[in-house]
Amino acid sequence: MNLKKLLTKDTICLHLKGTSKEDIINELLDILHSTGKIRDREAAYAAVMDREKKMSTGMKHGIAIPHGKTASVEDLVACIGISDASVDFDSLDGEPCRIFIMTLSTLEKTGPHLQFLAEISLLFKSSEKRAEILKAMSAEEVLKILAD
Repeated sequence: MNLKKLLTKDTICLHLKGTSKEDIINELLDILHSTGKIRDREAAYAAVMDREKKMSTGMKHGIAIPHGKTASVEDLVACIGISDASVDFDSLDGEPCRIFIMTLSTLEKTGPHLQFLAEISLLFKSSEKRAEILKAMSAEEVLKILAD
């Protein structure tokens, strides 16, 4: 999976403003919608929230990976948001999150979705990588960190 093909400077936001899980999810969906990555924002929202009801996508180490499957995308799409403040996301470790990676995929294809989630999880296991992302000053810098 090539993260650089999937993520662009337009799908990275360094200063999310949301203070709740729902706020953050809405901001991330706004990014994907404004870049033309999703056709039906409401359907995408429903897919992500449905997934959240099953189990929180707040992982460990300040990272959340809200995701879902929806007919409102043609292929796997993703965006990254970083919050200046910590946000409670019902994480597995009980800690708030600052790094948010949203992905949406088609209803039919499971492979790319699972591959993306696995790759992101591996990438962010590194505390150095997480710290670099949080210090990044531009979307281009985030892309470079992810590519290294």
